[in-house]
Amino acid sequence: MAELVNVHEAKARLSELLERTRAGEEILIGKRGKAYAKLVPVEPEPVPLGFLKFQVPDSFFEPLPEEELRAWEGRS
Repeated sequence: MAELVNVHEAKARLSELLERTRAGEEILIGKRGKAYAKLVPVEPEPVPLGFLKFQVPDSFFEPLPEEELRAWEGRS
């Protein structure tokens, strides 16, 4: 069950309450024992497709030095 914290206490301990919420806890904020609001963890947003796309530098398309080319081809 979520903890009920009064408004004045929530103001004084907001950083702590946010950390607890971030850790997965739900916290109710209210007055005179009645809940008015609920702090809940934010659901992680899905990672869009193509998120890991990257740019290839122009140097990628330059010819390899002969020594490195031989190494890649297994020639000594």
